Amino acid sequence: MGRGRELKHVASAPRTKEQTLNWLRTISGELCTTTLKRLEDTLPWYGDMPPGRRSAVGLVAQAGITSFISWFDDPKSTPWIAADVFGAAPRELLRSVSLQQTLQLIRVTVEVVEERVKDGSESLREAILLYSREIAFGAADVYARAAEARGLWDARLEALVVDSILSGEYDDDLPSRIAALGWHGHGEVCVLVGTTPSMLDVDQLRRSARHMAADVLIGVQGNRLVLVIGRARPASPDPVTDAAAPATGSLGAVGTGSTNGHAAGTEQTLSFMDIAMQLEPIFGPGHLVLGHEVPNLVDASKSAKAALAGFAVARSWRNAPRPVQADDLLPERALAGDPLARATLIHRIYRPLQAHSTELLTTLWCYLDNGRSLEATARELFVHPNTVRYRLKRVSEVIGYDATGAREALILQAALILGSISEHDGSTRRR
Repeated sequence: MGRGRELKHVASAPRTKEQTLNWLRTISGELCTTTLKRLEDTLPWYGDMPPGRRSAVGLVAQAGITSFISWFDDPKSTPWIAADVFGAAPRELLRSVSLQQTLQLIRVTVEVVEERVKDGSESLREAILLYSREIAFGAADVYARAAEARGLWDARLEALVVDSILSGEYDDDLPSRIAALGWHGHGEVCVLVGTTPSMLDVDQLRRSARHMAADVLIGVQGNRLVLVIGRARPASPDPVTDAAAPATGSLGAVGTGSTNGHAAGTEQTLSFMDIAMQLEPIFGPGHLVLGHEVPNLVDASKSAKAALAGFAVARSWRNAPRPVQADDLLPERALAGDPLARATLIHRIYRPLQAHSTELLTTLWCYLDNGRSLEATARELFVHPNTVRYRLKRVSEVIGYDATGAREALILQAALILGSISEHDGSTRRR
């Protein structure tokens, strides 16, 4: 008690700077103890911490008070002291204590010191304010550098994940890497490939995707920008709509339009093509190709291969839309040697027609060989033109393509040629 009255008496009396420094050194332990007690009483998160972390926070508070005394002794000779306060804390403390909690810690510590020295000189109180400002900036700098380092690490990890998806090199570590990036997508996935803009705003791109209930992984490969797009919430299927309408692509091919998903008839969930159209302004000039939809992120390499193959040949379609589905570039991809495109054309068009009716296949072939002329086809087949119309309608119902359209006629003709070649190759191998 006598000691406390003596300190209070000394604090209230005018003193020189040297006396003030000696007094501060004398009460530094008391300030640390009071600060820790105040933290426990006023900050619930501090009391919930494990003992080891509470001890680390106490070291930071103690370092702050000790550094203030050194800084007050000569502010100009030790400008590094404020930022160095946080060097007393272990690295894992930065991950467990948020910036907001750190600022609360600073505020409580400053309040304790101010209350204890309220009877001190004006210069001492001013020094406390200046030093608390330096400490706050020091804390912000520490967290900013940590965020920057984390951002660089995330960018490298994201590039690694996108490269793995593009190459199809799946390993057991891929799901954990994706989870570490904070991927919120689940369910269906599509890959979108285009050119890299001169100025890419990654944050704006992510915000745009989130606004459309989607999540993206971003890969920049030179002048090529690759987006892996996933739904951030599950699509709500409409059984009535699903039963009534088959999935169709932009050219009407059954099976190609998985990009339409369930969202075509709903307001909550956009189709992948709609998402691609919304993201289109972010890309640089040139073609923009959307791969087919796959059920999950693990299978995204299939969509990526289709999108990359389509992107490589998109310039061959003079009036290709932007964006364009990779499956709408099947003829160009097949001519360029893409085995997936060849197999898709055969199994999606040639095989179903062959299995359904020989006359449909024959009529379609004659119609295309005769320059899509109904009369010439009817003469060759010795039937009425209306019969040709009916059969072409049946072709459209079976495979989803309209042979009377110029672009779809090209796709159908490529499928017939490839199907015929595959049959010849198969019969040759059997012999």
